[in-house]
Amino acid sequence: MSYPNHPGKHREEALVEPTGYLEYVRSRGRHPLFPPPLGIIFCYQRGLLEYIRTHHPTTQPERGFGIHLLEETQGRVGVAGGFGIGAPVAVTLLEEWIAFGVRRFLSVGTAGSLQHAVGIGELVICDRAIRDEGVSHHYLPPGKYAHAASALTERLIRELDAAGHAHTVGTSWTIDAPYRETRAEVEAYQKEGVVCVEMEAAALFAVAEYRGVEMGAMFTISDTLASLEWHPEFHSDRTRTGLETLYRVALRCLTAEADVTG
Repeated sequence: MSYPNHPGKHREEALVEPTGYLEYVRSRGRHPLFPPPLGIIFCYQRGLLEYIRTHHPTTQPERGFGIHLLEETQGRVGVAGGFGIGAPVAVTLLEEWIAFGVRRFLSVGTAGSLQHAVGIGELVICDRAIRDEGVSHHYLPPGKYAHAASALTERLIRELDAAGHAHTVGTSWTIDAPYRETRAEVEAYQKEGVVCVEMEAAALFAVAEYRGVEMGAMFTISDTLASLEWHPEFHSDRTRTGLETLYRVALRCLTAEADVTG
């Protein structure tokens, strides 16, 4: 059986669009009362959100769907965090922010390494992701990969290079069943040169392509499966430092883009 189960789904219109949800919250007097940010950073780790709020003053609008607007950007860049992990929740937020008018996004999170050469705390820019989750298949026709926005990815690479941060550019394996990652899959993806595994990138890339917006993704390595055993270091200073570095790079990137677009 093909997936999605219903044949020809990609030719059909959705019954419920995110614009409809915004109309509903507007009718309830709960719609945002501020201009759409020019860019939003998605962050999944609570520690990173705490770091941002401590070191970068933010405003959290009462009707802002949990967004934190960065005061140093005059609200042109926001941070979305504290919503959990996984493709379905990230995509739901992405859809709503796109409907609100945001056109550029960066996802900053952790990933598990599949390669011995990519260790804990190292930085990865994801240029494409293997679609081994469910969400992307409801947006795009069958295919192995979903792709990041090329121009945004190139800017991230330039920002990391300019700051002197070593990094790897490559493919991630996106799967929304972290407790069903098998030895056979890891071995196969290692041989293909897949860098890491995480839970959101392919879905975010697919939705961004479908909606015609820009999405990029960066990870710091928090755990490794490279030896075919799991070695977690979510708690390590290297993981924390990597996340903070990627956040600063994301902020510079989106701020520069905002300056260009006005």
